[in-house]
Amino acid sequence: MLSLIVALFLIPLAARAAIYGMSDAPRSYRDADWSSIGQLPTARAEPEARVLFFTGTTGGWKGVLSVHSWIVFKPAKATKWTRYDVVGWGSPLRLNGWAPDGRWFGNPPQAIVDVRGADAERLIPKIEQAVKDYKYAHDGDYRIWPGPNSNSFVAAVLRKIPELGATLPSNAVGRDFREGFHAGLTDSRTGIEINFWGYAGAKIGWVEGIEVNLLALVAGIDIRQPAIKLPGFGRIGFGPAVATALAR
Repeated sequence: MLSLIVALFLIPLAARAAIYGMSDAPRSYRDADWSSIGQLPTARAEPEARVLFFTGTTGGWKGVLSVHSWIVFKPAKATKWTRYDVVGWGSPLRLNGWAPDGRWFGNPPQAIVDVRGADAERLIPKIEQAVKDYKYAHDGDYRIWPGPNSNSFVAAVLRKIPELGATLPSNAVGRDFREGFHAGLTDSRTGIEINFWGYAGAKIGWVEGIEVNLLALVAGIDIRQPAIKLPGFGRIGFGPAVATALAR
């Protein structure tokens, strides 16, 4: 068992840390590029409704372990995008703090959900209500590990929208945070899981694959689109990272 833990959790983390240590990635908030990558058009240039969930590798040594997640949407004919994040300083819940498709700590984001048109229009009120219902949006509520953090927030919204059939990447530390013991359906509602307050757990599902959570670090395999999941690295394999049946 000890050898398995070393192979699945400690060695990947050590490798990821070594890669980061040799990189020229920005070490501080002020040195990082937070500008748009130019992936999204202006809201006026895209008349139909659209919903996206983004992730981007976070900064400093936290980036060895995790990505940061956020939500972006616009109703049909809206003149601006709406972006929601949770962060670890000041008031956690932020509205339009950065460009919708902005780099996070210099790292380009990746869309894990991208829904357009009538499907997106139906989702937006549910997203807005889920944001209002989020319990940890007040000063002092944020906790980097095991949550509630930025990924806990986005995961909580996804749980309120089961028709998306989506889940955050395996290296979104904090996504499995829960207030207590949970045994039941996975976030995508395509499998089952057991979860001990976000500190440990296991799940198997069509979207999630097979995952084992140890101290909020995840190792596993993707069944639907063959891949392995390793702490720090996330998903390594074939197929797109988008994990939702509604994605276009």
